[in-house]
Amino acid sequence: MKNILHKLEEHIDNYKIKKKFYLLYIICVLFPLIFTDSIIVYIVVCSEKISMYNEMDNMANAVRYSLGNQIEQAARLGKSIYMDRKTNDFMDRKYKNSYEYVTSYQKFTKHMWPGNIAVLDNIKFTMYSDNNTIINGGRFSRIEKESGSQWYTFFKKQGMPQLLYFDYDTTQWPAAEPQRKMMFIQKLDFYNKQREKILLIELDYAGINRYLKQMNYQMDIFICHNGRIVLSNGKYTSIGKEFEEFSNYSKVGYKTEMDIYGAEMEICVINSQINILAEIRKNFPVILFLVFLNAVLPAIMLRFLNKSFTVRLGILSDTFKNINNENLIGIENVHGEDEIGNLMRSYNKMAKRINSLIQIVYKNKIKEQEMTVARQKAELLALHSQINPHFLFNALESIRMHSVLKKETETADMIEKLAVLQRQYVDWGEDLVAIEKETEFARAYLSIQKYRFGSKLSYEINVDDECKKYIIPKLTVVTFVENACVHGIESKAAPGWVFVRIYIKDMYLYLEIEDTGKGMDEILMEKLLWKMRNASIGLLQEKGRVGVVNACLRLKMETGGEAGFELDGEEGMGLIVQIKIPCKCLKYVD
Repeated sequence: MKNILHKLEEHIDNYKIKKKFYLLYIICVLFPLIFTDSIIVYIVVCSEKISMYNEMDNMANAVRYSLGNQIEQAARLGKSIYMDRKTNDFMDRKYKNSYEYVTSYQKFTKHMWPGNIAVLDNIKFTMYSDNNTIINGGRFSRIEKESGSQWYTFFKKQGMPQLLYFDYDTTQWPAAEPQRKMMFIQKLDFYNKQREKILLIELDYAGINRYLKQMNYQMDIFICHNGRIVLSNGKYTSIGKEFEEFSNYSKVGYKTEMDIYGAEMEICVINSQINILAEIRKNFPVILFLVFLNAVLPAIMLRFLNKSFTVRLGILSDTFKNINNENLIGIENVHGEDEIGNLMRSYNKMAKRINSLIQIVYKNKIKEQEMTVARQKAELLALHSQINPHFLFNALESIRMHSVLKKETETADMIEKLAVLQRQYVDWGEDLVAIEKETEFARAYLSIQKYRFGSKLSYEINVDDECKKYIIPKLTVVTFVENACVHGIESKAAPGWVFVRIYIKDMYLYLEIEDTGKGMDEILMEKLLWKMRNASIGLLQEKGRVGVVNACLRLKMETGGEAGFELDGEEGMGLIVQIKIPCKCLKYVD
């Protein structure tokens, strides 16, 4: 994953800033806008579909309840007649002549069903019997009259005691127009199963369709039986037309089944399609405003920002291309207070100073520098010619031998350590030394100072074994030890200690030189620390502690500027110097 990201960063770094801005706009503005808007549209559409489905479910249940109530109303009438003894006796009785039947019929209808008939104003019912003494007319007829009808044939074929039947009646034609009928058929065999008696109840087909329309549903509802549309709240409700086949199953959004008295029906609700384009056209001003706010406005702003960046960066780029010329060209008409504007102004200042340095340093001062170098070389040779280290070492060796002969062992030992130190001071053939060797020099120096100060000075040197083979500039530790003795212990009346600690921690080599001497105030400590951190040839020419500056400069040169310096202490309490060097910056010898 890191490699992929790294390659992607390298690839993007090759793009021009203008292209990066456009990528930023597309990835961070346009894509999120399209993605989020698509999700919102999807959620709205899904929510609308769920809401529509629930609405269709409610509509279908309402239609189911209404239609079932109409049919059950007819069924209750059928049950009432089915259980009525007098009605069955009237239909089973043998009448001697027409007069007897008519007289009995008038008497019977006068006292029977006054309540039922008042309630069922829109329901027409007829009772059929195989009694040949019954005269056709009114509420009663002989079965032979309907023996060839479709409803009678279907009812006999099904063999059910009760049946709901849809029919397109053409038997009355041409005397009357054919029409659709919705009938409830009931056997009347509760008291006498030997005689065939049937109750035929015709429901108000037109009234049921009219009731469905009055529900004012926005969606089309179709009630289908055997694949035909038998009831609807739409255009298929004409009572004078044959039942039509239902062919819009692909548009049905909700369907439920209803099985009542042998009639298996389907209640189909046609899904009202969500017209997204119509909604977009309806809300076009709002959508246009949102597109402008979320897409066009950021694009316009991006264009201004792009111009603000790329034009001025292009000027900077063209200007930097002329850096190889002898004189740097300044940028004219710098404007803007942002980072680019400040960078352009800083470049103008830099160009002006560099042009001045080119004129002063590289042209006018070349001869003067050559003369200075030549003079310094001559002075150095003169200094070398004046020093005769062999005389000094021979003299020290002669004194040491006399001390040995006189059995002044301590004096001889001090002279030997002094000779070792002095040889290191004058022998600059190799400026680098291992830490274990450097600590020997420091120990020799501290032994000499111990000889001088006696009990006033105590010292302790601790060096981790893993540090001993690292190479550092010669006399680095000795310089700071000398500084601790001369400026710390020697300047204090009370006895003091000098501690040298060298260790490795977290891949860094630490050199610590601590004394419990005079210390220094905060201002002097800050000045000394500044000199240590900013050691240079120029500071070596100043008066003061040039030995410390020299040691810090050589450490910085040896470590490529990676050496770090810290000072801590208190006046009258002592001082601690800490040098922190990355181990990778030092050589290691086996």
